[in-house]
Amino acid sequence: MRNICLSSAYLAPVEYYSEIAKADVVFIESHDYYLKQTYRNRCIIAAANGQMALSIPVEKASGEKILTCDVRISDHTDWQLNHWRSIESAYNSTPFFEYYKDDLLPFYEKKWTYLMDFNLEIQSKILELLNLNTKIQLTGEYKNMLDDTSPDLRETIHPKKENQSVNFNPYYQVFDQRYGFQPNLSIIDLLFNMGNESIFSLTHIS
Repeated sequence: MRNICLSSAYLAPVEYYSEIAKADVVFIESHDYYLKQTYRNRCIIAAANGQMALSIPVEKASGEKILTCDVRISDHTDWQLNHWRSIESAYNSTPFFEYYKDDLLPFYEKKWTYLMDFNLEIQSKILELLNLNTKIQLTGEYKNMLDDTSPDLRETIHPKKENQSVNFNPYYQVFDQRYGFQPNLSIIDLLFNMGNESIFSLTHIS
């Protein structure tokens, strides 16, 4: 049995979901200290003008450490409307946007208080759309020790730490003639472009 530990993530990159696809049980860390500029509150999509980072604004007490499970989403901006408009603009011409948009749009209409709740709910929907049945389990306390068969990937998959050892299989992307294949974008890039074949791409990443 392969167990892994991952950080919470917003529409995580393809590498993140490929690890889920290869695992039997995934522990999602909820009691780590929240870190800025990670996938916890951001994703990267392929827009017409190149890669675009979408970040969820969060409330954070200045100078104080806060657990990821306690991080609140800021309601001072129209981030949901802005994110959905960006997603729609980037992917409305993909083969499967119309097929999946009604599954994802509700996440950008409901008000959310905690970042962790939003991430878990949208992740659950993504797993459903991918037909992935991996067991997802929240950690009850900060997971300091994992055995040799349980990789700790909490900080490995990071927007500023490109993993050179991962081989991504190119798949069709709307803007590939303009930018070439762009690996490890948000899982929605794979889903909107490849539909139900997405799972095959995930399981063939080495």
